[in-house]
Amino acid sequence: MKPAPFAYVRPGTTEDALAELGRDGAKVLAGGQSLVPVLAMRLGRPSTLVDINAVPELNRMSRSNGHLRVGATVRQRQVQYDDAAAAVPLLRLALPWVGHREIRSRGTVCGSIAHADPSAELPAVASCLDATMVVASTGGVREIPASEFFTGAMSTAVLPEELLTEVRFPVAEDGEGFGFGEFARRHGDFALAGVAVRVRSTAAGPDARISCFGISDHPVTRDVSQQLRAALDATGAEPDEAGLGRALGDHAAGIADDVVDTGGDAHASAAYRRQLMAGLVSRQVVRAYLKSIRPIREGESS
Repeated sequence: MKPAPFAYVRPGTTEDALAELGRDGAKVLAGGQSLVPVLAMRLGRPSTLVDINAVPELNRMSRSNGHLRVGATVRQRQVQYDDAAAAVPLLRLALPWVGHREIRSRGTVCGSIAHADPSAELPAVASCLDATMVVASTGGVREIPASEFFTGAMSTAVLPEELLTEVRFPVAEDGEGFGFGEFARRHGDFALAGVAVRVRSTAAGPDARISCFGISDHPVTRDVSQQLRAALDATGAEPDEAGLGRALGDHAAGIADDVVDTGGDAHASAAYRRQLMAGLVSRQVVRAYLKSIRPIREGESS
């Protein structure tokens, strides 16, 4: 199939782009890796495509005030390899799983988050880190936390006349560890189940947070600190990865039952997704925890 007819504009400033988006039926074009297939199948019929790639201020990535700021047209592959992005390790862990190299070379971080595919990796990363989405319109700018941004399958809090201009990811702090894993039929396919993990070591014990994807109509975020602490109590003060994984596995099935609310489809049943999620959670939470305590152990040994 071919796209339905549409007008095309390529503004050179953010102000001009926002003015074009104020027209009925306008749609943003950044990387186009999700939008173009939608147009080709006529699942979307915008009256106008607003190509924002000529707006220089949207193609910037910087670190300031404890955040990595990623602009609307910054490519995924740039973030994957740019030294500045090393301050957000979870992004580095997730990006190799996003599609294929060619897709990452053109696709944008903000575009993937704005598209909000339930099986996409970057919305889960944003949710796990509680990133901030900055959206703009001719009426002004507002900031939306990730917990309020994703409202359903391919649905977000961004209004038709608004543009997601940047995403602010908090940089990693000392005592934090991260994990990321997913299962797909082939690398680059949509994930049947996946999880992003952040564990923070504190004096009271580890704080663990997960965001699961591919198992609901939007990323599902949970605090699993209690389950991790219970597993640590069961294994002792110096657990190894295998022992802690087995102890946490006793709790992972309950976590999977809680987060998986999608029905079965042609790719996998709900029960199979629960099994996948239980294994992914136990493995990645353990890995993130061990990374979070590694600097402490090194400091003690020195």
